[in-house]
Amino acid sequence: MSSVLYDTPGPRAKRRNVLLSVVFTLLLALLLWWVWQKMDDKNQLEWSLWQPFTTGEAWTTYLLPGLANTLKAAAISMVIALPLGAVFGIARMSDHRWVRGVAGVVVEFFRAIPVLLLMLFANEFYARSTDISTADRPLYAVVTGLVLYNASVLAEVVRAGILSLPRGQTEAAYAVGLRKGQTMTSILLPQAVTAMLPAIVSQLVVIVKDTALGGVMIGFTELLNSRGTLAANYANVIPSFIVVGIIYIIVNFILTSFASWLEQRLRRSKKSTGAVLGEDTEVNPAAVGGTFGTGGEGGGPSGFTFKDKPPR
Repeated sequence: MSSVLYDTPGPRAKRRNVLLSVVFTLLLALLLWWVWQKMDDKNQLEWSLWQPFTTGEAWTTYLLPGLANTLKAAAISMVIALPLGAVFGIARMSDHRWVRGVAGVVVEFFRAIPVLLLMLFANEFYARSTDISTADRPLYAVVTGLVLYNASVLAEVVRAGILSLPRGQTEAAYAVGLRKGQTMTSILLPQAVTAMLPAIVSQLVVIVKDTALGGVMIGFTELLNSRGTLAANYANVIPSFIVVGIIYIIVNFILTSFASWLEQRLRRSKKSTGAVLGEDTEVNPAAVGGTFGTGGEGGGPSGFTFKDKPPR
């Protein structure tokens, strides 16, 4: 099927695509075979190295507690970073210059600093200036670094999502007497959520993976850090890396799949379900002051009531 951005391939293009697909498949098979041979030469495929993952001890002692800490740090960071990013994103569009200036400096500052540096700084700050215990300090440092960095990134996502909406949405809200705060919370933000969702989910996946930085540098016992202890006890470095990599893939796949389902649900809920007006339909003018909704893809006003005239 042809579209504006895509033309249906002809016979020659189809043959070329099939040939390229076959060549790519063969090259991928050769690469996998080469990796398999190298691992076999180094005795990394011996059953004794993989057997610990078939027992409960490796999971209950190392992997599952590490995964729990990873999800705990990521969940806390998400819960704090999302609303904080929304606040700074909206503040960057404020009518007050000093609010825009302060929000812009904060967002650009923390977005420019590597998240690992933020974790290290937070760890030193908590060690020298607070009474947080040594056992809890790595978690606090990881969450602080993730929140500061990702909130600044999400602020730009929120701002871009709101600016992507048609200007008519704001103008229509002002026309019925809504203030800017009401327009933002009741009209713009609910509609921008669908547009922002893919970028937000991508950033949430980054948060899950960046928890590993805390395990490497400040001793946070997350999944990758627990893998090191497991590999030291069972002498299975390569198999442990493979298993942990698969766990990360599964977790992030579940997160992105849920986000895709949520996005489709939001899009379906925003489609208009009202009846089509006919020539005998009368619009009640008193309902014009109602609230706005998305009203389908065009995002028109809702809150109108319709009264069918009795048959003549």
